[in-house]
Amino acid sequence: MDSLIFLIPVALILGALGLTAFLWSLRSGQFDDPEGAARRILLDDPRDDRR
Repeated sequence: MDSLIFLIPVALILGALGLTAFLWSLRSGQFDDPEGAARRILLDDPRDDRR
């Protein structure tokens, strides 16, 4: 029972940190173009044409 007094605030703090990180990533545009990076890896890099 004594461990719950310690673990409940730790769980709440970790949940708040996760929520803060998620909201930060939403506001910074991390999820604006989820398929763009996946498609960019398939395209040729124009700098490679100079070889």
